[in-house]
Amino acid sequence: MKRFKLISILNKINIKKIIIPFVILLLIALAIIGGAILDRTLGIKLLDKIKYFQKKTSVINLDKNILNEESIVISVTEEMSPSVVTVSVVAPKKRVFSIDPFGGFSQSIQGGEPQDIGTGFTVSEDGLIVTNKHVVSQKEATYKVITKDNKEYDVVSISRDPSNDIAVIKIDATGLKPLELGESDNLKVGQFVIAIGTALGEFRHTVTTGVISGLGRGITAGSIYEGYVEELNNVIQTDAAINYGNSGGPLLNSLGQVIGVNVAIASGVQNIGFAIPINTVKTALVQYEKDGKFTARAFLGVKYQMIGLQTAIMNKVPQGAYVTEVIKGSSADNAGVKVNDIITKFDGKDVSEKDGGLSKLVSEKKVGDKIDIEVWRDEENIKLTATLSESGDQ
Repeated sequence: MKRFKLISILNKINIKKIIIPFVILLLIALAIIGGAILDRTLGIKLLDKIKYFQKKTSVINLDKNILNEESIVISVTEEMSPSVVTVSVVAPKKRVFSIDPFGGFSQSIQGGEPQDIGTGFTVSEDGLIVTNKHVVSQKEATYKVITKDNKEYDVVSISRDPSNDIAVIKIDATGLKPLELGESDNLKVGQFVIAIGTALGEFRHTVTTGVISGLGRGITAGSIYEGYVEELNNVIQTDAAINYGNSGGPLLNSLGQVIGVNVAIASGVQNIGFAIPINTVKTALVQYEKDGKFTARAFLGVKYQMIGLQTAIMNKVPQGAYVTEVIKGSSADNAGVKVNDIITKFDGKDVSEKDGGLSKLVSEKKVGDKIDIEVWRDEENIKLTATLSESGDQ
């Protein structure tokens, strides 16, 4: 009878609730005792070992990330480099005289030898190549294209788009591999980029990497000596090393797609380069494919700096385009625009930095359009009229 009662009591007790916690406590105690024994006898600390393996795992993951980035660069370079070309110029020979410090004369022959001056990339199988306009700006010179496997081709035609510093050059070739043109409207600051080009006009197929360090920048493109000076807005800023000779080369994303055309470097500083967004290039190519050339673009003929809202408030002047130079004989010159004028309205629209500035307004017009311009001069608003002319040579 007593035995029966004892069994009944034990049955009512959940044995698992007693045994499982006991086993866990026993294991914890054994681990502590074991760790102490290892520490005293062998000098091994269990927690230190755990931290060690955690650190090793972290290093392995870091190495894996580095290897992934390296493999991307290697893959893009190997796949895309054959589509990147070097542009070489042969200037006519000319005799140059100089006077030495002692009153004598000396002469030398310059030109006549090919010189690597820039970069380009193929956009069609039959020999269309994109580069910068300023790379192929010498009318009297002849140009060659050199591929990665050192094949040379004469440039048979050049079509220039000076307002965007873009040029399309044509060579007689077939079976070329065009680069894929990506998308530049959704770029992000910090995005990884790869540049390929003929650095310093000497080192062909130089590869550099970096990130997009700025978007929507504005730089001055062209030269008064070439008859074209306008602001080039909305360019990409990158810290990937871009040197003289890289002009016209592709700026690529990690998929190997062209997102920009390297166009300029900031003088006097390091790690600041600029590229024309590829969407601008794609728009120009559509026009080129339609007409076989770039249509002449409207040209005002001023060099200027945009005055934003904050600058305008600080200096008690209106917002607009502050004119620093007027091209002689240009539309602006004929209309009476002067240096130090601030162009505040163009064809009835406010000239605003946030809306793309003066160059955007000019780009929307056609050659021959008659435009009302309002300028701020000597604290007065003056109304002028300009007839837009062609932009540079085509």
